[in-house]
Amino acid sequence: MSWLRRLRPDGFLLAIVASAVLASFFPARGLGMTLLHGASTVAIFLLFFLYGARIAPREALRGLAHWRLHLTILAFTFVLFPLLGIALRPLSGTLLSPQLYAGLLYLTLVPSTVQSSIAFTSIARGNVPGAIVSASASNLLGVFVTPALVVLVMAGANGRVGLGQIGDIVVQLLLPFVLGQLSQRWTAGFVKTHNAPLKLVDRGVVVLVVYTAFSQGMSEHMWSQVTGPQLVVLVAVCLALLALMLLVTWWVPKRMGFNREDNIAIQFCGTKKSLATGLPMAQVLFAGVGGVGLLVLPLMIFHQAQLMACSVLAQRYARAEELAGQPTPEP
Repeated sequence: MSWLRRLRPDGFLLAIVASAVLASFFPARGLGMTLLHGASTVAIFLLFFLYGARIAPREALRGLAHWRLHLTILAFTFVLFPLLGIALRPLSGTLLSPQLYAGLLYLTLVPSTVQSSIAFTSIARGNVPGAIVSASASNLLGVFVTPALVVLVMAGANGRVGLGQIGDIVVQLLLPFVLGQLSQRWTAGFVKTHNAPLKLVDRGVVVLVVYTAFSQGMSEHMWSQVTGPQLVVLVAVCLALLALMLLVTWWVPKRMGFNREDNIAIQFCGTKKSLATGLPMAQVLFAGVGGVGLLVLPLMIFHQAQLMACSVLAQRYARAEELAGQPTPEP
């Protein structure tokens, strides 16, 4: 029953949900909201500086020899996912409110996770070096690709990004990331030595961003803009999207001739969407647009669903590998 224990929400997600609930009942207002926005701006700058200081381009370049693997994962993350998001556009204004659909579309544009993609690949005995390179490359490229995709793809969705946000993207996302990359000569050792406490900083920033977004949403009466049936539809669509991607990322690589280890890395890296990167990005990308709280709700739902599903699959693949002569089961 070890797989059942893995279905429990992790502490990070519980903290995020708690901050959303707290903001729904006790939102920041007035001067408190102004100070909170300022703190969020500084925190997001720090977060993307740490991303830049943590992700070494040299490591990613070293593993690019297996280019078919990495291109396949990036194609799932930044091509197939967005296409599926666009294909769901008829849901906007019918089964889902425009705000919820915008959030659903946004979740398809964010990069893959790093830690969980690597961890699940390791548990399942897949290609861990390949997962490390691909997940890192996804986040490295995501700082540039996700804002570009949002500008291109979300023009017709509620909460679109206009030219006014381009400066914020550069200042709050790209500039600190580039500074972090340039600072690695001096900061790499510190970041590596203090990796555990810095992860708490990462997560604290995300929790702060969620509280800020939902506080702003309460001032806009966001919960009056969504119904119970729409939330049920949203959960169902997120689960269906995840199931489809798990099947596609297993079936297509097998037909392309990838071995079992590569297949596992592709599935676990190609189906993930990063909550830790996506939420702060949304706060910057959609600043001043409104409805950020509802816009990040699909990503929060999808994040927990992917952790639960991949936990089960990773355990299943590991058990199958331990049984001599038996093939890895299909997802």
